[in-house]
Amino acid sequence: MTAFVIHKARKDMPQVAFRDKDKKELKLSDWKGRVVLLNLWATWCAPCRREMPHLDRLQGELGGKDFEVVAISVDRKGVKASKKFLDEVGANNLALYVDRSTAVLRTIRAVGLPTTVLIDRNGKEIGRMVGPADWYSPDAIRLIKTAIAEK
Repeated sequence: MTAFVIHKARKDMPQVAFRDKDKKELKLSDWKGRVVLLNLWATWCAPCRREMPHLDRLQGELGGKDFEVVAISVDRKGVKASKKFLDEVGANNLALYVDRSTAVLRTIRAVGLPTTVLIDRNGKEIGRMVGPADWYSPDAIRLIKTAIAEK
């Protein structure tokens, strides 16, 4: 978690569109009022494969009305390949979101995968990190619980 960069001043998150497994269009603003851990990943990304079980466990533990892990596959292979990946790593708590166009990646100016962004209830970016992390570690859980506690 030492690579997680917290901003001195929170930044507005750009509005990005992506789709769920049923091809319904969603936007980050759909989660306004909840803390979001936005994770961008792809099926070919080895560090994403190692990180995904931690994100799944985090969603299983903390996910609900105040918090959600929104893990978006930017893999051009789409829903089928992304679903297979989640099944292979045993991710049963995460919803499947996809952006085959990779517009989300460009819009939030992600420079690599995985990229993870913590977003507050008002849609502002608290901080981000590029690269894998143990999102179920005590430090990560403390960071997220602190964001959830803010009203």
